[in-house]
Amino acid sequence: MDDTGYRKRIVNYFKKNLAKGYTMESLKWALINQGYPKAIVERAMKQVNEELAKEAPILKDKPKITYQIIDEHNRPITIKKPLWKRILERFFG
Repeated sequence: MDDTGYRKRIVNYFKKNLAKGYTMESLKWALINQGYPKAIVERAMKQVNEELAKEAPILKDKPKITYQIIDEHNRPITIKKPLWKRILERFFG
């Protein structure tokens, strides 16, 4: 089997197991410990990264992170702004 066919099998192995939640590094060492050549495994890793980068969606907007403080009964807690902030907001918008 030529190098490209061999590497394609390794690339498919990476993709399948990355989808299951394994890390790239753990998969790399699993293959190397099973006797796969390190050079071919690393070339396959590079190919996987390139292919996954092409498939990744391009984010146009930054995701907005919001949070809410809740009490022990799972009810939101409202924290009042200090008086000086409320006064400044009233006068300066």
